[in-house]
Amino acid sequence: MAAISAAAPYVARARDLHNRALLRGWLYVVLLVLFALVLVGGATRLTDSGLSITEWKPIHGVIPPRNDAEWQEEFQLYQQIPQYAELNKGMSIEAFKSIFWWEWAHRLLARSVGLVFALPLLFFWVTRRIERGLGPKLAGILLLGGLQGAIGWWMVASGLVDRVSVSQYRLATHLTLAALIFTATMVVARGLAPHSEPAADQSTQRLAGFIVFLALVQIYLGGLVAGLDAGLSYNTWPLMDGKIIPGDLLILEPAWRNFFESPKTVQFIHRLGAYTVFAVALWHMIATRRRLPGSTHARRATLLFLLVLVQASIGIGTLLMHVPLHMALTHQGFALIVLGFASAHWRGTKGAYPLQLEIALRN
Repeated sequence: MAAISAAAPYVARARDLHNRALLRGWLYVVLLVLFALVLVGGATRLTDSGLSITEWKPIHGVIPPRNDAEWQEEFQLYQQIPQYAELNKGMSIEAFKSIFWWEWAHRLLARSVGLVFALPLLFFWVTRRIERGLGPKLAGILLLGGLQGAIGWWMVASGLVDRVSVSQYRLATHLTLAALIFTATMVVARGLAPHSEPAADQSTQRLAGFIVFLALVQIYLGGLVAGLDAGLSYNTWPLMDGKIIPGDLLILEPAWRNFFESPKTVQFIHRLGAYTVFAVALWHMIATRRRLPGSTHARRATLLFLLVLVQASIGIGTLLMHVPLHMALTHQGFALIVLGFASAHWRGTKGAYPLQLEIALRN
């Protein structure tokens, strides 16, 4: 009996680590689906396909048109909105199908990620594999996913009556919430992973977290750029409109509107955001290598800076090439890679979530 009692903590620890590995694997699958969802969403925006489905049918909408009559019904609904009347009048049914499939794929992936998250979460909950304190984090991500679905339709609705495209405000909100869900999922997954080194000092942790915040802000600005098609003009670098600081940045009244509604100002602010992320990531790498030489934290800070450098290069190339679809999607996808790695690095500087056994022994 004494031997069994002595072995109990080791058995409990092994069980908790096994459950964490299962949860982590599931969350990595969720991240892959989220990554695909954001890329398809980007393609939907860049091909002007986001308004091709004018109704929100959470259940029935899973099934696409199956015959000519159903395709004509969908096409007639599209013909009633301003985008068709002002931009695509005379579009063929085949051209309509090409934009329809992008939006349908985006909505299908959105539904899929909900199932990929909710059903395993229910299983892990019922089988008691979720540790105390972890449940609220996972439930919070699920709630954010539900909110994201509502915001997605709120975004689409903005382009169905008085506009030929969706509101850039709502598009940027939709994209940023997707990035926030991606971040939260990555942070929880990384917190469940084993950590080979102690947590970093508070200064390193704060700067790593600040980079995550800056990346989210930059993604929001990128959403505004996409919503305004701001990348299609001023396609030079490092100068913009022939200057380091272009003129007419505050031409709209009141002045705050320029930061959300002026393509020129929005693109300039997005450039400034990129420079800021680059500078902070560079400083973080230098500071971490000085404070914690040879550590995993220092190696990850170095890799993070290199990822930011690659992303900056992709962004410049996308601009200079006048935003071709493949470059724009690469830029958007790599932004998620940078954000995901920055989030994992930040969680890594804090260490893994303490096991329940460790908490019990501590108390």
